[in-house]
Amino acid sequence: MVNKNFWRNRKVLVTGHTGFKGSWLMEILLYLGAKPYGLALNPIGSPSLFEDLKLRKRVNHNYADIRDLDKIQTVIKRIDPEVLIHMAAQPLVIESYKKPIETLTTNIIGTANILSSCIDIDNLECIISVTTDKVYSKSRKFKAFREEDPLGGDDPYSCSKACVELVTKSYFKSFFTGKINIATARAGNVIGGGDWASNRLIPDFIRSVINNKPLTIRSPDAIRPWQHVLEPLFGYLLLAERICQNDAINECGAWNFGPNKNQIEKVIEIARIFSGFFNDPPEIVIDNNKKFPESENLLLDSEKSNLLLNWNPKFNFNETLEFTYDWYNCYLNKGDLNLKTHQQIEYYISKE
Repeated sequence: MVNKNFWRNRKVLVTGHTGFKGSWLMEILLYLGAKPYGLALNPIGSPSLFEDLKLRKRVNHNYADIRDLDKIQTVIKRIDPEVLIHMAAQPLVIESYKKPIETLTTNIIGTANILSSCIDIDNLECIISVTTDKVYSKSRKFKAFREEDPLGGDDPYSCSKACVELVTKSYFKSFFTGKINIATARAGNVIGGGDWASNRLIPDFIRSVINNKPLTIRSPDAIRPWQHVLEPLFGYLLLAERICQNDAINECGAWNFGPNKNQIEKVIEIARIFSGFFNDPPEIVIDNNKKFPESENLLLDSEKSNLLLNWNPKFNFNETLEFTYDWYNCYLNKGDLNLKTHQQIEYYISKE
């Protein structure tokens, strides 16, 4: 588990802090006593986890597009962070088919802008560049991907994130070796309360409940490594701790943070299990007219993180789904979302 003493009063800059994972990360940093700063676009649409948790008033929020190098340089220089966790991105596969240039420029050039802006930051100790399990090629069909497996990416999103891995390593070798420690982090199919992105299973399910409409599912037999959002986020923080404190484990390596093998399940099964939490669940409709191809197999081997970071998932399959439902149930019943989020973080930290 992360060391509270390491994070207490530490100045941490999170890019993409207004998104789903970013908002959860800001709450964790506040809980740990850190000084969280954010750099991102404002949230798009409503509901928004960032707005629901009132984070705009609770953290240092900086509005910026990561494609704007001049603005990024100004903000990062002013903040002078000790740790930077880069999560700002166009994060959706289907959206990348619709807006490939925006996806490529945001994810690739945006990352290069962030890294370029960090070259002369005096107090910066480490950078964690977050990518995805979709960076791998399809050469290991039905086998879990290891960090050293070939990078790939047929769709614009996956391609852009594979490029981010290469850009990050290039900057480390060219500008940061011996100065700032850097790593890339890859997570599985993350779920949890407060995700409202389009074309994601759980958010689509909740919208179907709210609007009393059928749930349409693409790729029902696609295999995904489902994990609660707290799992990889604590992995990123643990990784940042270790590479700040131990240069020996850092060669700008990649790190997988995936769920246990028993948390790998088909999309249709997750929809059926989640339906069991509701008295009147939405009807499930299968869309057999695929408009865009998607990966069928996304399995991660996290042995490296297990052995070298002593990181292991804490939640079992049932807890992952129950905690996700519990948060959305609080939302649907107009409960205290700050309290619920805080309770879930506290429970996770205390769990053996």
